Amino acid sequence: MNDAGQFYTNRVLKEWKEKDKQHVDWVKAWVQTLSDLQAFIKQHHTTGLVWAVEMARAMPKGSLRRPPGAPPPPPVIDLSDAGGAGDAGQDRSALFAEINKGQDITKGLKKVTDEMQTHKNPTLRQGPAPSSPPCRNPLPEGQPEPRGGQREMNNVVYLFKCENSTVTIKGKINSITLDSCKKTSVVFDSLVSAMEFINCQSVQMQVLGKVPTISIDKTDGCQVYLSAESLDVEIISSKSSEMNVLIPKGDGDYSEIPVPEQFKTRINANKTLSTEIVENKG
Repeated sequence: MNDAGQFYTNRVLKEWKEKDKQHVDWVKAWVQTLSDLQAFIKQHHTTGLVWAVEMARAMPKGSLRRPPGAPPPPPVIDLSDAGGAGDAGQDRSALFAEINKGQDITKGLKKVTDEMQTHKNPTLRQGPAPSSPPCRNPLPEGQPEPRGGQREMNNVVYLFKCENSTVTIKGKINSITLDSCKKTSVVFDSLVSAMEFINCQSVQMQVLGKVPTISIDKTDGCQVYLSAESLDVEIISSKSSEMNVLIPKGDGDYSEIPVPEQFKTRINANKTLSTEIVENKG
């Protein structure tokens, strides 16, 4: 679910990062919550959710013990004597007696004051800080740390405010986004969806394999190096300048072609607009 929601959390980050820090903090807390939940499940429920009901019935009373740090199991309810008399029958009688009180049953409820309502007390909406993920076991001595980690096609790379950097991404992933980066280059193998530039200055990208879409938004100075496999790419640009696409010639060199920045618009006889590109000369 973390991967499935990344597209939308990235949109929240893009929309609110410069406007309201509360939305950005919420996204970070939400992603951290899902990551912590994943780590918790991997640690305590390696083969799926495990309930201790059947185990508790089979084992002698008092012999069931939880491992240190494990969550407490749900209460064990033995329904084998549900139809008989005794304590179970008395409990049911007491329950029905409470239900039969009608409206009087609400007399014991505690009144909710304004301080206890989240819409009137903003401090209650902040919630607790996300817990830190469990520490990984250290690698055996002498074994190098793996470079690049485990990559999958649904992974997304999001780079924010990088400067004077070069990032290399191996393998095939979903998408890459450069947001508010300056003098930053990214080299990657292949993407499933898109390469995005947002609010960047003097950036470069080089695809070694396949990329279907390149989006350039509010960016000044963008060099796009394509591979022979990516000549059918779609390039979508808006509010950007100094954009160049470099197409391989086949001899190791590239042909540099500027992306048009100027447009000419006319009003038609039927009062609609007709816009055409003003090609660069020289």
